[in-house]
Amino acid sequence: MKIIDAHHHFWSVGSGNYDWLKIGDVEMLWGTPTDLPRDYFPETLKKDAGSWQLAKSVHVQCGFDPNNPSGETEWLQSLADREGTDGFPQAIVAYADFSSANIEEVLSQHCAYRNIRGIRQILNRHQNPRWNMAERDYLKDAHWRRNFGLLRKHDLSFDLQIYYQQADDAISLAQENSDTLFILNHAGMPADRDPADIAAWRAAMQRLAECPNMVAKISGLGMCDRTWTVESIRPFVTDMISAFGIERCLFGSNFPVDSLFSDYQTVWHAYDAITKDFSDDERALLYHDNAERYYRI
Repeated sequence: MKIIDAHHHFWSVGSGNYDWLKIGDVEMLWGTPTDLPRDYFPETLKKDAGSWQLAKSVHVQCGFDPNNPSGETEWLQSLADREGTDGFPQAIVAYADFSSANIEEVLSQHCAYRNIRGIRQILNRHQNPRWNMAERDYLKDAHWRRNFGLLRKHDLSFDLQIYYQQADDAISLAQENSDTLFILNHAGMPADRDPADIAAWRAAMQRLAECPNMVAKISGLGMCDRTWTVESIRPFVTDMISAFGIERCLFGSNFPVDSLFSDYQTVWHAYDAITKDFSDDERALLYHDNAERYYRI
């Protein structure tokens, strides 16, 4: 099957700071940094894909250097332009901090590279401090929210990464920026797994899906279920598709982060098994066409 991987990362510890990869044997929600590879390139991704027809890919920012956000975009564009990479990654989702004083300059720098499509600033905040991925609750910061409106000026989408408890603030942000496309990351990161939390997560996904300018990326489920099986992730995949509809969902691998929990082909075979009763047209949307459309590749 022809696929577009709508969420993965490339990195090389020699090209950027990647401070988060250097913090040692610290247990995070998603695993331990020292267990991750030190380098991950287009040729590695294509090798991991094996028999899957990996047509295109979307790179999502991964902590290259907060003091040099456009450095990651420059490096990724050089990979895409290099002979032998087949243009990977065809889309780049870059990092920018909307609370910074030079946010307009940073966005302009990103837009100098032709594969730029969107921005991600991780927003995850949780009552468990070990699960916090953002320094503060940016969604409640009026200055941050005002600057967020600059995305429209640059025709950039926003990859939204939150926990379900932040859904209402995210909905209000999407409503205030109705001309901006929001791409929800990692199925809303269902990290809390008791029955009440799962029910609350499901309700939050349904509320988010009411925003016409929001689509959903099903990816990274291993971060919240390290011993996952097809059956353990099936409800989260099908609930997302039920909430957003087939035309507003897309699949990603979250590699190499999710390499801590399975190999690449196992992830895609799981999606394949869960959607085996869908029509060919529906599967084409989920695996390829929606990513091509929403990331404009």
